Amino acid sequence: MEDTAQPMTAESVGELLKEAGAEVMVRSGRSDSYSAPREFSFEVKALFENGMGLHVVARQFNYRDPWEAEGRVNDLVDVMLLRDGALTPLPKGYPYFQGIDEECELDEEKLREVIDCVKKVNVKLYLLQEMTGDL
Repeated sequence: MEDTAQPMTAESVGELLKEAGAEVMVRSGRSDSYSAPREFSFEVKALFENGMGLHVVARQFNYRDPWEAEGRVNDLVDVMLLRDGALTPLPKGYPYFQGIDEECELDEEKLREVIDCVKKVNVKLYLLQEMTGDL
């Protein structure tokens, strides 16, 4: 069985978010010249026009070859949802971030779905659901 997961890099995730219309900041946590381990291999922060933000973190590399010399990739990322700079769930009715502020171990396809979902959020729903007690 062949592994069909697409590797993600800080740059490729940043491009996905830019294509969706977000302002993006990218940072790598590890480099070839610095050998001390870090908590993450890269992180990308994005802010959409609707004020919603995503913080995408690739926590560690997976290795595709037995000697860990090549093939160092990130197949999965964790995504935190931000509103006004704070972690938040999405209002009821969305497929993601229901009662949680982080979606874990997303592949590229799921990440694309989350990006599409968050960029379309009508933030007035927060106010409405806060008024009705649903949020």
